[in-house]
Amino acid sequence: MIESSKYKKEEKSQYWISRYHDVRKQSEKICEPLQTEDYVVQPVVDVSPPKWHLGHTTWFFETFILMPNQPNYQVFDPQYNFVFNSYYETIGARVIRTDRGNLSRPSVAEIYNYRQYVDEKMSEFLQSDYFKPEHIELLELGLNHEQQHQELLVTDIKYILGHNPLFPVYRDNSLKKTAITSDIKMLKFPEGVYEIGFEGNGFCFDNELGRHKVYLNEFEIADRPVTNGEYLEFMNSGGYDDFKYWHAEGWDWVKNTKAQSPLYWHNIDGNWMIYTLEGLKNIDLDDLLCHINFYEAAAFAAWKGMRLPTEEEWEVAFDQLNWGKRWEWTNSAYLPYPDYKRAAGAVGEYNGKFMINQMVLRGASEATPEGHSRNTYRNFFPTNLQWQFTGIRLAK
Repeated sequence: MIESSKYKKEEKSQYWISRYHDVRKQSEKICEPLQTEDYVVQPVVDVSPPKWHLGHTTWFFETFILMPNQPNYQVFDPQYNFVFNSYYETIGARVIRTDRGNLSRPSVAEIYNYRQYVDEKMSEFLQSDYFKPEHIELLELGLNHEQQHQELLVTDIKYILGHNPLFPVYRDNSLKKTAITSDIKMLKFPEGVYEIGFEGNGFCFDNELGRHKVYLNEFEIADRPVTNGEYLEFMNSGGYDDFKYWHAEGWDWVKNTKAQSPLYWHNIDGNWMIYTLEGLKNIDLDDLLCHINFYEAAAFAAWKGMRLPTEEEWEVAFDQLNWGKRWEWTNSAYLPYPDYKRAAGAVGEYNGKFMINQMVLRGASEATPEGHSRNTYRNFFPTNLQWQFTGIRLAK
């Protein structure tokens, strides 16, 4: 019995070591095509430099797992807590978000050394007797946290390179194609009481918990998201020039930014071009629309005489939908589910503190890491942001 228990413990340890290093290597793989200078750029406040992502995700494991649980653990650099803490008030002072691009030091090489140091210490910890079953939940959170940052790495790298006047190629064939050839079909669902929220085994974030019943009126939802060609019809009809399709705040955004198209679209000599991770290309009208904010999504839906689905409608219909290539704006504010409980300590700051002035997105995107999507996943962003891989699904 003792030998059997030991074997099971070693087997579980090897599973988590392998899982840990697989996730960590993927972050570095995303950064392989970058030049050193690309790691440091922060064009706008919402975009973090790639090297900051690499440091912050490493800081998470050092701060939340190694420091409290590994006796006599020596931090790599005491200053890194100030540099790589993102928003955890419980943990202490930090570099303000707008200044992440000013961090010429630590260097890119030093951050990779930091990752190697923490990865070695995590391997030692996961093989030691200090690694207990009660640590697994936090370890899984850390791995899923890093996967979130992998998606942010892709979106931030695209913004950095997409605002370089040379429109450099990140990587050929970097993402899967999403061409659509079929017309939109509206799927009908009857009124009734439905259940939403996470249930079962496996990982989820705390904002997915609290499975509960919702009453929905009869509704229709599109079987697929909107394409570039369909959105171009809205643009050509003067959609950005007619206030009646826009929320008041959205119309203010149009006037203040002089917006006339989605992010990364460029009208060059009367021809619409789009910046992709493969460089500047002609618009593919059959490709799924991407990089629009909530204002644009709602305005397009109004122009079509429809609306955006609620997150409840989306989750009820998900198994009949073509989804997973674009995060889809819903018409639902990001609020806690019934019985939502905010965890104690710094981990409790992960989701709950952001449940205000944000809208829910559902689905996943082509930048989402493999195995990191669920029908209950509740992503969320402010209404004005375009830089994420966001699209539109219609409802009525």
